[in-house]
Amino acid sequence: MNLKECYDVIGGDYEGVTSRLMNEKIVIKFVRKFLGDPSYDMLLKSLEEGNNEEAFRAAHTIKGIAQNLSFTKLYESSSALADALRDGSDADEEQIEKVKSDYEQTVRAINDLEE
Repeated sequence: MNLKECYDVIGGDYEGVTSRLMNEKIVIKFVRKFLGDPSYDMLLKSLEEGNNEEAFRAAHTIKGIAQNLSFTKLYESSSALADALRDGSDADEEQIEKVKSDYEQTVRAINDLEE
């Protein structure tokens, strides 16, 4: 799978990210770094422990990274989750599942990305 196909699969904005970062190689470099970010694991752990403040920070970080990399679908779901958690409230299970689904789809597509 090439970079454009990867962005198509994850519901991202290929044209936006390549125009902003100017070069596919740079985009690929940062897309691959996304896999090493600990925010998703922190989100799951925090939600499991009922630590909504920490879960908010993790969801907010995922939202920011997704926005910077133009992972539109993941950005939208993580943004909704961060908004729900912002004041310490519990998140809706549907919102949590949407972030999980979008995140896992993004990771699978990145793993299928050819050099």
